[in-house]
Amino acid sequence: MIVDERRTWWQQLSAWRGTALQRIWPRLALVMAASAVLTWLHVVVDRRFDVLTPLPFSLVGVALGIFLGFRNNASYDRFWEGRRLWGELVNTSRSFARQVLTLVEPEPAAPQRRQALIHATAGFAHALRGHLRGEPVGAELDALLDDGDREAVRTARHAPLAILSRLGESLAQARRAGAVDPLHVPVLEASLTALTGILGACERIRNTPLPASYTVLIHRIVAVYVFTLPFGILDGIGPFTPIVVGFIAYALLGLDAIGDELENPFGTDANDLPLATLCRGIEINLREALGERELPPPLPPRDGVAL
Repeated sequence: MIVDERRTWWQQLSAWRGTALQRIWPRLALVMAASAVLTWLHVVVDRRFDVLTPLPFSLVGVALGIFLGFRNNASYDRFWEGRRLWGELVNTSRSFARQVLTLVEPEPAAPQRRQALIHATAGFAHALRGHLRGEPVGAELDALLDDGDREAVRTARHAPLAILSRLGESLAQARRAGAVDPLHVPVLEASLTALTGILGACERIRNTPLPASYTVLIHRIVAVYVFTLPFGILDGIGPFTPIVVGFIAYALLGLDAIGDELENPFGTDANDLPLATLCRGIEINLREALGERELPPPLPPRDGVAL
């Protein structure tokens, strides 16, 4: 996610990184080049074409704007739901750490149990990030899980779920040892259930993209519209046709590209959610709650982009 400081109006106009233009410039250049060739043949060479009236393009343009707006709203809903879920993950992790520190009694037989529970909760956030992005997160987990949990998570096909299972087993052992009052078990279990719900909701967003038939239809209509637009405005605009076509194509292709980028909020594009930064923040918060002094530093942005 781009985290640049507030920019002036002129700086916003000249921005490049993370903008739709960065993604669509080859398509936009091709459309303008085709329009320029057609305009040159029509105006300079006097090669006349059977042009259309602007009416069909006006009618299709209205419908196309509605379709693009609907698709972008659907994509942004997915993006915002992903951000809301990760905000819920931050809050639930903090609540679970507080519950462990206040409801799980220290045991002479297992003095590190509370630390292991809280470290594993931070490890869950890292594992979830890797699961959603398809990235390995071994180094982060190695520093947070003990030997037994580390090996179980490494061999599991679903690392976040394996960590949740280990957390549940550790709480069950604490209950059997008398370190957790039976009345407090539902409170701790509710937090684990909330983490499971966050995991499932994130997987639903990642594994269920917008219907392919709808996305392909939008791409095709936009492509046909921008490439045939010169035939509808050549007679009325003449040599300025490439400029007008370029402006309209920038708007339509840009909206189309924004919908594509927002559809998967858990990726690594410049405008996707900063999952690594959120994970580092969760780890710092939970380890600080334990009273640890040697904490990892906050993850700085890279070239103005939070990872």
